[in-house]
Amino acid sequence: MFDNLSSKLEKAFKTLKGQGSISEINVAETVKDIRRALIDADVNYKIAKDFTNRVKDEALGQNVLTSVSPGQLMTKIVSDELTDLLGGKTEEVNLSGSPAVILIAGLQGSGKTTFSGKFARYIKSKGRNPLLVAGDVYRPAAIDQLKVLGEQVEVAVYAEEGNKNPVDIAKNAIKYAKQHQHNLVIIDTAGRLSVDEAMMKEIGDVKKAVNPNEILFVVDSMTGQDAVNTAKAFNDVLDFSGVVLTKLDGDTRGGAALSIKSVVNKPIKFVSNGEKMDALSVFHPDRMANRILGMGDIVSLVEKAQDSYDQEEAERIQRKIRKNQFNFDDFLKQLEQIKKMGNIKDLMGMIPGVGKAIKDVDISDDSFKGVEAIIKSMTVQERENPEIIDGSRRKRIANGSGNSITEVNKLMKQFDEMRKMMKSFNKMKPGRRMPNMPKLGRR
Repeated sequence: MFDNLSSKLEKAFKTLKGQGSISEINVAETVKDIRRALIDADVNYKIAKDFTNRVKDEALGQNVLTSVSPGQLMTKIVSDELTDLLGGKTEEVNLSGSPAVILIAGLQGSGKTTFSGKFARYIKSKGRNPLLVAGDVYRPAAIDQLKVLGEQVEVAVYAEEGNKNPVDIAKNAIKYAKQHQHNLVIIDTAGRLSVDEAMMKEIGDVKKAVNPNEILFVVDSMTGQDAVNTAKAFNDVLDFSGVVLTKLDGDTRGGAALSIKSVVNKPIKFVSNGEKMDALSVFHPDRMANRILGMGDIVSLVEKAQDSYDQEEAERIQRKIRKNQFNFDDFLKQLEQIKKMGNIKDLMGMIPGVGKAIKDVDISDDSFKGVEAIIKSMTVQERENPEIIDGSRRKRIANGSGNSITEVNKLMKQFDEMRKMMKSFNKMKPGRRMPNMPKLGRR
C-alpha cells in the first residue's frame, strides 16, 4: 500500500545525505519534499502541514552526534512522528464480560461481513468461543454470506430468517450466546451506500440495546479521504471505539491510514489485506511506520512464523533430520507451513531492505506450485526414498507435473544438496553455525 510514499520519502531523505550538519536550509528542503509526498499519498493537507512542522521543529532542535548522519537522524525523527500520527501505541480490543459484545459498523462494500468472519477466526485462535450474528437484514444474501464464512472458520452463526428487526435479533443473539456458552458475540450490522439518518438511527438503537464492549468501524482504505470523512460522520453519531482498515493490498495511496487517527481521535485496531480468512493483523503503529520508511518489520514476521508453527511437527522433522531421513513428503509439509504465514511478497517486505528491492518484482503466491507439482507427481515410494528416482522416473515425473526434465533435475540436485547440509549439520558440535542452505525452487 505504501510503496509510492516510501519511495518519495526515501528521495526526500537524500537531500541530507553527505551533509555534515542539519541546517535550516537543508531541513526546509527535506520537509518540503516530505509534505509533498504525504499530500500525494492523499493525506489531508492540514495534517500533512502539522506533521512536517513538528518534524522541522524536532530536527532543528537536535545536535547530530558524530556517529549519526543528518539523514539517519531525520529518518528517526520522521519514524517517531509517523508512529504518533498512526496512533502511538497498539490498542487492545476490550473483551471483558461474558459474553463480550463487539458491534461491527461501516458502509456497504467496506468489507464488514468478511472482517466479521476474519475477526471470529482470530478471536477463536486466542481461546474464545465466538458467535457470529447476522444483523444485516437488508442486503441480499448477507445472511448466507455470513453462514458460509462461519463454516469456513468453524464458528457458529446466529440468524433469524424473516425477522427484519436488527435490535431484536441482537438481543436474542446475546440470550442465545449465554445459553450456549459463547463468551463473545460479534454482530455484523447493515451498511448503506452512503451515510443516512435512518441507518444511523438503526445502528444507534442496536448500540443502546446491547451496550457493546466495542464498536469497530470498518473502512475501505482504497477510498482515501472519503473514508476519513465517512469515519467522522459515523463517529459523531456512534462514538465508535476503534477503526478497521480493509483492502490494504489494493491500489491505494495510504492517506486514510495516515489521516484517520488525527481526524476522529480513535485508534486503528486491525488491518486486513486479502480475502483469505487468516489475512487479518493487529495494527502496530511503530511497525507500520518502520515499513513505510523501508525499515522492515521483523517482529511481525517472527509472530507470523510462531502462529503457523507446529511444535509436534517440528520435533518430528528434527528427529528425521538427525537420522538423515528427511524426504520429499517432509519438504512438502514445510512448504505448507510457509504458505500458512500469508502472502509471500508481504512476508519478504517485512525483511529490512528487501521491501524496496522487490517492490517492482512480481512475486506470486503460486511460486511454489511448480515444486509442489513435481513432488506430487512422485509415487509414495519415491517421495520416501528420493535416491531411487532414476532417469526414467524423472521423465515420468516431468510429464506428470507439466514441467521439463531440466526443472525436475534442478529440484533433485537442490534437494540432495540440502540433505547433505542437514547431514553435515548433525555432525557439528553445539554452537557452530550451519552453512548457507541452497534455495529450492527458484526459477
